[in-house]
Amino acid sequence: MKQLIIILIFSIANTAFAGTADTITLFSKAMQKSINCTVIKPDSYKKKTTRYPVVYLLHGYSGDYANWVTRVPELKQYCDDYQILIVCPDGGYSSWYFDSPVDSTMRYETHIADEVVSGIDQRYRTLPDRRHRAITGLSMGGHGGIFLAWRHAGIFGACGSMSGGVDINSCRRQFDIGKRLGDTLVNAGNWKNLTVINLIEKKPADNLAIIIDCGIDDIFYTANHNLHQKMLALHIPHDYTERPGRHDWDYWRKAVLYQLLFFKQYFNGKQPA
Repeated sequence: MKQLIIILIFSIANTAFAGTADTITLFSKAMQKSINCTVIKPDSYKKKTTRYPVVYLLHGYSGDYANWVTRVPELKQYCDDYQILIVCPDGGYSSWYFDSPVDSTMRYETHIADEVVSGIDQRYRTLPDRRHRAITGLSMGGHGGIFLAWRHAGIFGACGSMSGGVDINSCRRQFDIGKRLGDTLVNAGNWKNLTVINLIEKKPADNLAIIIDCGIDDIFYTANHNLHQKMLALHIPHDYTERPGRHDWDYWRKAVLYQLLFFKQYFNGKQPA
């Protein structure tokens, strides 16, 4: 009985110091609409005047801004553990996190890299420089994490991908990608230039700290393994992990903890870019 009471007290103590989540609305000039965003803060945020590093955490296809905090409520504790802010923007149902060349209403690259980052820096006590910003995500958001960091390396210093759809050519008839890029013949350049596996051939303006992981039973395993091999051939430093797992929340719930540790080490200067 005494042991049970001790465990219960420990559990209550941990919960008492968990972070908190805000839902805010940011207006997108690029898309002329208001878009929700979740911001998770450590418990210390309300007590200190400290500024914090930020990890931008992207959802997958058909998801939204609330996916991560709903599915992985432990993120509130991780914010406390690592003393970071976690920002979960909304990337639309199937934006793939680029500005669609064929649909001017879908401009999520501009929204996140410009509007969300500047909006968060204005509203919260962030460390507003690339050395204290990281971006990652799952599935469609895994593509977005590397894609956005590569194209906006002046904004993000570190990036990652969990089970990322890093080669959109491997799933041309799925996930609304055709709606975002257009016909594969008429708009062949879109399909070539707006996918991570090709994007990495051009070195970004600034070095990035990169972490990639994928389960060996994942639908995107081959694409991720190929990306890893191509990065090795191009001498692009990165951390790569493949382990048992599928394209599901059981995998991402574990993966995000490893990625947050990687980013915390980067923020502390222990993970070179």
